[in-house]
Amino acid sequence: MLTHLQGDQLPEWIAVASATAVLPSLRHFAQHLLRDLDAVTAGLTLPWNSGVVEGHVNRIKMLKRQMFGRAGFELLRKRVLLA
Repeated sequence: MLTHLQGDQLPEWIAVASATAVLPSLRHFAQHLLRDLDAVTAGLTLPWNSGVVEGHVNRIKMLKRQMFGRAGFELLRKRVLLA
């Protein structure tokens, strides 16, 4: 489902996983997916993701940790914009 963008198979998988008594953690996980089924299905079906945005957020957080206690906001701002 993940690699072939087959999110339409998710309800069937949830039904099978919810019926299992062997792995209670898997059953609970599948039941929690039902809370936001539309979003999870879209994430497994559509080719778009937020990976690029998450990469920028991770880079900015790393720069912020490196600059902690060293200089003011202006230097941090320049470093984020120029890095």
